[in-house]
Amino acid sequence: MPTSPSEPLAPAAGGPVDLAVVGAGPAGLAAAVTAARLGLRVTLLDAGDRPGGQFYRHPAPGLGAARPEALHHGWAAFATLEAALRTHASAGRITYLPLHHVWAVVPAGPTGSTGPTGPTGTRPGEAGPATEWILHAVAGHAPEEEAAAVTARAVLVATGAYERQLPFPGWTLPGVVGAGGAQAMLKGGLVLPGRRVVVAGSGPLLLAVAGSLAAAGATVPAVVEAAAYTAYAGQVPALLRNPGKLVEAAGYGGSLARHHVRLLTRHAVTEAHGTDRVEAVTVARLDRDWRPLPGTARRIPCDALAVGHGLVPQLELATGLGCETRPSPDGTVALVLDAEQRTSVPGIWSAGETGGIGGAQLAMVEGELAAHSVAGAPPGARLVRRRARLRAFADAMAAAHRPGEGWTGWLRDDAVVCRCEEVPAGRIREAVDDLGARDARTVKLLTRAGMGWCQGRMCGSAVAALAGEEPAPDRRPLSCPVPLRHLAELPPATH
Repeated sequence: MPTSPSEPLAPAAGGPVDLAVVGAGPAGLAAAVTAARLGLRVTLLDAGDRPGGQFYRHPAPGLGAARPEALHHGWAAFATLEAALRTHASAGRITYLPLHHVWAVVPAGPTGSTGPTGPTGTRPGEAGPATEWILHAVAGHAPEEEAAAVTARAVLVATGAYERQLPFPGWTLPGVVGAGGAQAMLKGGLVLPGRRVVVAGSGPLLLAVAGSLAAAGATVPAVVEAAAYTAYAGQVPALLRNPGKLVEAAGYGGSLARHHVRLLTRHAVTEAHGTDRVEAVTVARLDRDWRPLPGTARRIPCDALAVGHGLVPQLELATGLGCETRPSPDGTVALVLDAEQRTSVPGIWSAGETGGIGGAQLAMVEGELAAHSVAGAPPGARLVRRRARLRAFADAMAAAHRPGEGWTGWLRDDAVVCRCEEVPAGRIREAVDDLGARDARTVKLLTRAGMGWCQGRMCGSAVAALAGEEPAPDRRPLSCPVPLRHLAELPPATH
């Protein structure tokens, strides 16, 4: 890889590339490597300083980690992709651009050509005007970041996902971190969020996080899972088609047993307690709709809480282009994709969590499929079958851990929902009950919930639930903060 983590590989030559891939996680890496192998010129842009995304997060080079693979599941597959990236970059087939945060993709106009590589989103042999795309990015670290742009005949969006948080009283206390955030601290910084860590929320990520923390030396008194694993009972066919996933789950269960970690299903952390830092959490049993049952609360002492309720697809780039979305079984919103990973916008493909949360294995398969589609090369029946099998399992998993409507029952009126703007639940309820707000946008205008730095990523799901609204795609012209000087320097046609 580069001599330093943020050094580009094979600086881009002039003219449009065949494919620009946004995101160097499992999906983006698989897509870029496969497309290069199929003969396409590829530019891979990523906001991180090293490939791997959130899943394959590297320890900082200065930490001198001798065995980073010990903190990851499926490291061998990533190592193979990373080596292939290096090989294709050296041969000039891939330009790898780390620390490039793409904030917009805009059409550059028709090229007047068609062809078997399908950059228009049409199938091989179908007619239709091809379009070139300009990807605008913020490159480098503030305050020295620079404007960058890449022109491509086709674009693949592999922007991954971020954690879904359901607020509760005390969740703003120091020591309360996201479940994925705790894992990132361990993988990237080789540090623990605390010595005694409760892991809570919902979803299979909790088992992985708890196992990693316990193996690294933390005491994990409990994994508090809001769903019940009996919810998988109706998904037996999807489970049986994925024996590897069952073995993986058994491995996590064995790890928890070895470290004496208690698993509490159909329970939730309903409050965190402490002054300068979290000191204990209240755990309560839930009914089928996730309402806390009276008389079931108990306290668990801890100095850290890792909590998360699954992931939310990161769609800003795609929805800014007008890509069609659909509701997912887990209550989030994902992109509508065809069998070859095309979005509803010609010339734009997507792979990985943007099409629905499914994990690294599925993301890699979808990245390969998308690359074959862009190149106009048949992917092979085995790859197609594997995607169908893994997607069925992902949908079963999503449905089993979908938050119940009653979770708002643990939100007192004084509990903060929007951390950036410090908007409590009571103010949001007032906007709905007294001021007539019927959707998250109106609540935002009346209360400022979602107007802060994170732009609703942390509180968006909660605000929508309190407003009685189903999750909706977030459409915005800029997917990340952009210095005004970068916008001022754009040619008039792209303003």
